[in-house]
Amino acid sequence: MPIAAAASVLPDHYYDQETLIAAVRDHCAGRHHNIDRIESIYRHTLVNGRYLALPIEEYDALQTFADANTAFIKGAVDLGERAIRKGLQKAGLEPKDIDHLIFVSITGIATPSVDALLVNRMNLRRDIKRTPIFGLGCMAGAAGITRAIDYVKAYPDQVAVVLSVELCSLTLQRNDFSVANIVSSGLFGDAAAALVVTGKNRQATTPRVIDTRSVFYPNTEHIMGWDITDNGFKIVLSGQTPKIVETSLEPDIKHFLADNGLTLKDIRQWLFHPGGPKILEAIQKSLGITRDDLALSWKNLQEVGNVSSASILMILEDAMDNHRPPKGSYGFFNAMGPGFCAEMGILQW
Repeated sequence: MPIAAAASVLPDHYYDQETLIAAVRDHCAGRHHNIDRIESIYRHTLVNGRYLALPIEEYDALQTFADANTAFIKGAVDLGERAIRKGLQKAGLEPKDIDHLIFVSITGIATPSVDALLVNRMNLRRDIKRTPIFGLGCMAGAAGITRAIDYVKAYPDQVAVVLSVELCSLTLQRNDFSVANIVSSGLFGDAAAALVVTGKNRQATTPRVIDTRSVFYPNTEHIMGWDITDNGFKIVLSGQTPKIVETSLEPDIKHFLADNGLTLKDIRQWLFHPGGPKILEAIQKSLGITRDDLALSWKNLQEVGNVSSASILMILEDAMDNHRPPKGSYGFFNAMGPGFCAEMGILQW
């Protein structure tokens, strides 16, 4: 099924990592016994800078989960509309052309869901189908793609849009000095991205998604996710994650490719969610590929940080707009998230 377009938008507030480190030092002064350790963790993320939903000076005013979630809803609707309109414009479509809107996020909650708010905001069709997805974490962007592909297979004349809005900065627990929270506060940024998928009976575009697969790893629910606390979302992030990726990913990808008559050597372009430096290094080791093979993932991590489910959509956008491999060649996308699980797909350009 064709991917007609991918588009991302970023908040207006950009801060380089040095500025963010300085802000953290000020916040932690007198409250943490080893500020130098926090600074070292930030630097080891290899992130150059990040976009934040709010000006940095406004975060101290977010005293409760309700404060942060209210900011999330407003930001998600604003950025989400911009991302959808940008994606539709690239695809030569209008808002009225959307038959199914899939909304994914892990950084805020809303009922009615953000997709419903966007139906009103953008005057979308009254018969539009909506699927809000919460809980898949960084994997949700890839899962949104696979669910959109499933939809247009059933309705080949229709259009599905996947929207991810992740405002990770609004989940920051400022009084949590655990290693997991410090790592996440130095790694995650904010962004929105949309992807437009069309059925086979509409105008053909590339790349085409020729197959998708979901993989669940039993008894790994402790690896990553949220603990829901009085203060909101508290990060769960295990140091075991890179090892699981390194040992488990390669056989599942090989089997998936083999089922489509392909091998690792047939893949011209690898597009992976950039969970962090250790995750990308584990992927490289598992698959026997190089840093150059994951160049777009490393670039995305360095430029905007890990933006959770929006990352894979942004990387696809970069590939489609700036780094298209030769016509007919194969690409591969993958993202992993809480469960522990993975969503993957094979592209043909």
